[in-house]
Amino acid sequence: MTPVTCYVYGGGMPSPCQIPDPLAVVVAGTAGSGKSTLGRAIAEAVRAPLIDLDSVTTPLLDGLPPEVLGGHWLTSAHAPAIRAARYVALRATAADALSTAGRVVVVAPFTAELAGGTEWEALVAALAPAEPHVVHVDGDPAVLASRRSSRGAPRDAHRPDTLPVAPAIPVTSLDTELSTAQQLARVLPALGIRRRIDPGSAIFAREFDAVLFDLDGTLVDSTASVVRSWRRFAEHFDVSMEALHANHGQPARTLASLLLPEDRHAEALAHVTDLEVTDAVGLTPVRGAAAFFAAVPAARRAIVTSGSVPIATARLAAAGYERPAVFVTVDDVVHGKPHPEPFLTAAARLGVDPTRCLVVEDAPAGIAAARAAGCGVLALTGTTVEEELTADLVVDGLDAVRLEVLASGALRLLPA
Repeated sequence: MTPVTCYVYGGGMPSPCQIPDPLAVVVAGTAGSGKSTLGRAIAEAVRAPLIDLDSVTTPLLDGLPPEVLGGHWLTSAHAPAIRAARYVALRATAADALSTAGRVVVVAPFTAELAGGTEWEALVAALAPAEPHVVHVDGDPAVLASRRSSRGAPRDAHRPDTLPVAPAIPVTSLDTELSTAQQLARVLPALGIRRRIDPGSAIFAREFDAVLFDLDGTLVDSTASVVRSWRRFAEHFDVSMEALHANHGQPARTLASLLLPEDRHAEALAHVTDLEVTDAVGLTPVRGAAAFFAAVPAARRAIVTSGSVPIATARLAAAGYERPAVFVTVDDVVHGKPHPEPFLTAAARLGVDPTRCLVVEDAPAGIAAARAAGCGVLALTGTTVEEELTADLVVDGLDAVRLEVLASGALRLLPA
């Protein structure tokens, strides 16, 4: 893959010189995973032809009389041969697109290909000389089934149940709980398409005595887990998911007070805590976060989260972090984010001036709290739309910046 040599300034679409060439992106996932929507978003972002298995083959198969195929093409006795033929057509079409455009996005379930073997080798050969970058979208089977049911595609009535796929090849894994924008924010950096860092940003001239980290979406990529837990909460209590999304980054007790009568607050907090702790498995660090966190001297760092102790502890452990000495949760403050109290509390416990603290955040409520406390703010994409990240600097991963310890002992942020 050709190295990336230039970057887009701010958000928006990547510039052409930024896109590796040749580029082949393979988007895989079961029916209802949202792979076609994501594939289209990637194709638009990288200005590539979109080759979708359903578009290439389904109209033809649906147009054939069922008696010719011995029943619906998904369930007929010829289904294995039909499947093989569909993928032959897909590979040929994708190869043509790649050879003429220099890049392609290919969308299909790719169940056999994910397992490796001859089907994967055939796909790799078809997409040569590009090395396929596979994006695998998966999630809660109940969500996938609900999506298939709601979209009303006739073929879904004939689709056999499929078991979850554990890819045997390298993939970028994405959860269906994430929005398309959140998924795209994870895919583009994985492809080497990065948000431009302005080396002249004023934050690079500042010196700091400590770094205060938010947890969810900043250190731990728990966004899908949070969404899934609160979706289940919303279903249980019959409340609005829109209200939950609009108040991301605020404490659960605040959300409970907004959504439910007072006599149900304790029940709601206990329920969502159980949901979030139970779901805190298989979590990974945000891109570059583990190395960036480790680069901060232990006595100069703190975690400041809107989560409770059980939830925050479970997520830290799941992502492989050590709990820092200064660990401020919602249980330690009267006023949660967007009030400045959480960051002021962390600065006080570290014994530093909050105006000499760098806060790393991903949510508007956290950014507002950090600004109110007088801190410098570094914001991460991946959770919130970039227009709402009113920080001193916005990055698409903590590997885009680094920390330097000066001779004076102060910390300075630098472009990576």
